[in-house]
Amino acid sequence: MPSMRLNRLHDDLARARLAQGAAAYAFGVPPAEIEAPTRRSRQASLARQVAMYLTHVAFELSLSRVAQAFGRDRSTAAHACHCIEDRRDDAAFDEYLDALEESLRGTPRIADADTPGQAA
Repeated sequence: MPSMRLNRLHDDLARARLAQGAAAYAFGVPPAEIEAPTRRSRQASLARQVAMYLTHVAFELSLSRVAQAFGRDRSTAAHACHCIEDRRDDAAFDEYLDALEESLRGTPRIADADTPGQAA
């Protein structure tokens, strides 16, 4: 049972890093700014909220698991998701988020299949 929890945590952290990388790239913010324990700039804060939102929506993680993966409190993850949901009223922002979400949902997982190029 403990190894299953460690595997799930490892997967959650990998998904969070993937969402952080996508948000950092999309918003032109260094990944270290998103990972920082403090708020930082307004743009970094927005990118972090988007990363949390994408982790929750694209990878279907609970808010508690999102919070753990980001080293934050559950209420912080919930606040981030609410803020991003509110911003989706802007059609351009909504379209941008849809594209980011789709790109993350389409990310293949080699761990669930044979490694490409190797014989089974």
